[in-house]
Amino acid sequence: MENTNDAFLSVRNLQVEFSSGESTVRAVNGVSFDLKKGETLGLVGETGAGKTTIAKAILRILPHPPAHVRGGEIWFEGQDLMQLSREDMRKIRGSHISMVFQDPMTALNPTMRIGDQIADGIRQQTGCHPKAARRQAADMLEMVGIPRERMREYPHQFSGGMKQRVVIAIALACSPDLLIADEPTTALDVTIQAQVLDLINNLKEEKNTSMILITHDLGVVAETCDHVAVVYAGEIVESGTIEEVFEHARHPYTLGLFNSLPNMSQGKSRLKPIFGMMPDPTALPKGCKFHPRCPYATDACKGPDIEMRVLDGSHMCRCCQNIDESITQGVE
Repeated sequence: MENTNDAFLSVRNLQVEFSSGESTVRAVNGVSFDLKKGETLGLVGETGAGKTTIAKAILRILPHPPAHVRGGEIWFEGQDLMQLSREDMRKIRGSHISMVFQDPMTALNPTMRIGDQIADGIRQQTGCHPKAARRQAADMLEMVGIPRERMREYPHQFSGGMKQRVVIAIALACSPDLLIADEPTTALDVTIQAQVLDLINNLKEEKNTSMILITHDLGVVAETCDHVAVVYAGEIVESGTIEEVFEHARHPYTLGLFNSLPNMSQGKSRLKPIFGMMPDPTALPKGCKFHPRCPYATDACKGPDIEMRVLDGSHMCRCCQNIDESITQGVE
């Protein structure tokens, strides 16, 4: 890991819990990672792994209660976001850190014209005149491929792909330094997915914006990201550059994700799924959280919590088994 003073964004030992009656959901359990300026980090894993909770914790928009940040530091451009006041944090959102939410249907206000929704965010962050904010909103719409003439239309008048473009325009309106994209293409068809990803990549390169991309799609990660972190049961179990993780995956969960993908070149008629379900977050297993589903598990996996260890370069893995290259090369 890098020094927190050198990294553009540095998350250290982040821990988030949700209280529900007498039970406690351990959603994020000691997550740490770094992100450099202009780079993209992909967070991948099954639903319920804690990816979105990590993103919302960075923005400090988790509902309290039931969410409680039990520990950790989030360093952004040299300051710990966890120590900022609500007012100071409000100034960070939008102008420095923005988020593209997963579902544009719920991210947009159905009673407001889309132009007003974009302009409202610009006015709050910059304090500019309403007319100037509307001009900038119109420019943002055209930047994401929507004619400015549609400024006065409502969300229900747009297709799913168009709504997602509007959400991206809102997120990028104030030229943030960090963009968090929470599964921005999940609800879109393949053609629109490609267009939205190209749009995000082009805008990111133009503005030198750093990005955290949350997704289930390893193909999207391969095309978009510089680094990848595999999240399971609120922990990062493997991380590294795209080349390190995709070409030399070492954690059994990461191997399972790759094995569950179709490979047209091998002509397999069946996929190889990861058996079992994600563990109950109110009663996580001791030791490695993946060991109840792991085909390589031994008694050592059930002992004390497993720490991340460096394999090579920036490649890190949370596994006490020596999963060698002969096994990783057998990824189907």
